[in-house]
Amino acid sequence: MVTDKDGYVHLVQYLTEHLGLFESTGMSADSTDTVMELFEEQLSAQIIMVCGQNPQLSFAQRNMVIREIDAIVYDLEEILGSIGNHRATAQQSIFVTEFSGLIKNLFDQEIDRLLN
Repeated sequence: MVTDKDGYVHLVQYLTEHLGLFESTGMSADSTDTVMELFEEQLSAQIIMVCGQNPQLSFAQRNMVIREIDAIVYDLEEILGSIGNHRATAQQSIFVTEFSGLIKNLFDQEIDRLLN
């Protein structure tokens, strides 16, 4: 659905280009959440929004969306590695929010194609 599209590949590249933001040491954490917890929270919120905006999705289609999010979280864990366990800074929180919004945009486009 999403993870096999060029847009997703570009987002993964975008993340890897900005890994320095997550590898920086000496920055004080502004959150009690880890980087991965922030990604999970933001992606969950975005997918709840996607499903809420598309009540015509069937049960099977909703499950497909959830499986895709699971795959994305797995990819994020692989890319971030142990960095994902660090407490997030304000800059990292902003990046995670923006990145999650871009993921939602991919789902919006694919669901639009699926339903039309």
